[in-house]
Amino acid sequence: MSTIEARLAERGLELPAAFRPPPGLALPFDWVRVSGTTAYISGHGPLAGNEVLVTGKVGTAVTVEEGYRAARLTALSMLGSLKREVGDLDRVSRWVKALGLVNCGPGFNLTPAVINGFSDLIIDLWGDAGRHARSAIGASELPFDMSVEVEAIVELRP
Repeated sequence: MSTIEARLAERGLELPAAFRPPPGLALPFDWVRVSGTTAYISGHGPLAGNEVLVTGKVGTAVTVEEGYRAARLTALSMLGSLKREVGDLDRVSRWVKALGLVNCGPGFNLTPAVINGFSDLIIDLWGDAGRHARSAIGASELPFDMSVEVEAIVELRP
């Protein structure tokens, strides 16, 4: 078991099954695209199998705390895709950049507090190598009514 997977287990966390889009919807992109020692990770949400785990607008139907939890679940979904692509999460040497989007109700502007759920988990698992540049942006809609979506760039060990 890798160091990162051991840390996940210590925290009682599991990587979810790969997301399966609804029937009839093709997703013509890669969840993770590796180029050299850089992995570009497509936007992920709080997804497990064919289920979106947290839906709705933060600030109306979803609280900041529930949004934070959605961002943590998004990190787990992303880590599942990354593991499936690179084989071992210990290959991630450094998190470089994350872009977080929050499905916001009118007037909601605490997007950084929501996306902290993603960043806090990544930093907890990787330590200083998990620190990353980040943006947290409000959106009026996200795919599948997800409350949160995050994309990221990481550096890999060869």
